Amino acid sequence: MRVDAHHHLWDLSVRDQDWIDPVTMAVIRRDFDVSDLAAAVAGFDRTVLVQTVTVAEETPEFLAVAASSDLIGAVVGWVDLTSPSVADDLAALRAGAGGEWLRGIRHQVQGEADPRWLCRDDVQRGLQAVFDAGLLYELLVLPHQLEASIETVAAFQDHPFVLDHCAKPPIAGGALEPWASLIGELAGFDNVTCKLSGLVTEADWAKWTVDDLRPYAEVVLEAFGPSRVMFGSDWPVCLLAGSYADVVEAAEDLTSGLSQADRDQVFGGTAARVYRL
Repeated sequence: MRVDAHHHLWDLSVRDQDWIDPVTMAVIRRDFDVSDLAAAVAGFDRTVLVQTVTVAEETPEFLAVAASSDLIGAVVGWVDLTSPSVADDLAALRAGAGGEWLRGIRHQVQGEADPRWLCRDDVQRGLQAVFDAGLLYELLVLPHQLEASIETVAAFQDHPFVLDHCAKPPIAGGALEPWASLIGELAGFDNVTCKLSGLVTEADWAKWTVDDLRPYAEVVLEAFGPSRVMFGSDWPVCLLAGSYADVVEAAEDLTSGLSQADRDQVFGGTAARVYRL
């Protein structure tokens, strides 16, 4: 089974995506629905639909989409981790329509001004509620937030975390450190898996090459091992830098040195296990 472990959908008539700059990101400032997804992901059997905005209404909408789709196998949603009602909010999502498709929770930590936001007491109480609900937590962080991520993972070593987009390494600038060392430290915790995703949009959108991505992919594959790495397209955001086919082709090139068994993990096995597909 081939799995795309990271993509999004949105309908601008339902909710604006105010993070989409109408000038520099015009190519994705339109609606993307399940039919668009199905046309894009030819060759993949299942996908994981991931939240886009910190709006409570989005998650039940995504669960309803998953319930009506044979392609979407799991949803990563959003709740307010700092809310006193977070446990009840999670219970309501799981008990509601399509609740069986909820596999994880994510927050855009990358947008938080406090680099130690994940370490706040109220956030960690929320994380405990996520794990008590039988869900995983996805880390959407920038390199300077990796230290707090490591501290947080160390505090919850019996619970599953997924690192999105390899923590967005500075590919356009060409630097590896301190990102690479921090990735190695995070990967030392075996309750963390990593998505090989989002790299093309961290590179120069107009002129990236696979060789620009390769040093970063090599760090991730070496640190986590293929059994803890999973491919994600980050479609349709990836369209800022290339087509869906471009992203898949790049990932296949970046993993071409692996055995077929290891490639099967990256392109399906890891995600199937982590998201219970």
